[in-house]
Amino acid sequence: MTRSASSGPAFVAVDWGTSSFRAALVGGDGSILAEVAGPDGILKVEGGDFAGTLRRQTGAWLSAMPGLPVLLSGMIGSRNGWVEVPYAATPADPISLAAGILRQTLDGHPLLFVPGLMHVDAHDVPDVMRGEEVQVLGAGLALPDAEMVLPGTHSKWVTVRDGRITGFRTFMTGELYAALKGHTILGRLAEGDAHHADGFAAGVLRGYATPALSHALFTARTLPLTGRLAPEAVASYLSGLLIGAEFSGALAHAEPTLPHVAIGDARLVDLYRTAAALIGLDLHAGPHHAAVDGLVALARALDLLPGAAA
Repeated sequence: MTRSASSGPAFVAVDWGTSSFRAALVGGDGSILAEVAGPDGILKVEGGDFAGTLRRQTGAWLSAMPGLPVLLSGMIGSRNGWVEVPYAATPADPISLAAGILRQTLDGHPLLFVPGLMHVDAHDVPDVMRGEEVQVLGAGLALPDAEMVLPGTHSKWVTVRDGRITGFRTFMTGELYAALKGHTILGRLAEGDAHHADGFAAGVLRGYATPALSHALFTARTLPLTGRLAPEAVASYLSGLLIGAEFSGALAHAEPTLPHVAIGDARLVDLYRTAAALIGLDLHAGPHHAAVDGLVALARALDLLPGAAA
């Protein structure tokens, strides 16, 4: 389906994750005409009423424009989401992802669910992502050759060559931090969650330099226990340990000649750039609307925008 430039909005871009919902009304030239966002992640949708949530968040757009396509990426296409979309394989670009789109309809609107990605490494071990592939492809429009870093609950380090995702590795940094601080002895001497720059820096450097993370982690107990780390610095130190260990593991497999770019939540991007500077890595901040940019690239591959080739 192709809409002319004069018809205004071309499609709705939806980035629907575990804990949040974001949507943009995209014009025929790929520009963002309007945006909505909320905490309606897939795990917060009562009774699995994803259709009702989409109507509530974007209903004004959909009711005003019959037949307007909706392009959905993220965990909404997982087995815990609206419909499970099979993973596409690496290497991947907008055209190969578009080939794996799963199509449904809602109130006369085409629903186009984007597949996640699976990468199988040299040891035949699989890794997966859903949603990040769209962000990476969006950022890759301006940086077709780069190592993309996406910090979060499950951080991703993604290699992009010639605008194609060629491989990636996942690190459970955010989830480990929450589990260790909230449910182990390491969190008992911590006072507060406010960022402590010195504690974070010490953690990053120790985590980056210590081969055995399970050993380094116990220092988040012994240092405050012996008065060498202030209680208000413990949480930042623990965060730094995990991020430093992530950098050590990721950089051992990254392509050193490529620029490194962080995309995603602004606070986490800043934190990772601080960590990178501590170990001498130049980590650039990527575009703020990478997810929408990636969905626009997919829309072009799907012939949803004027002048786009299917």
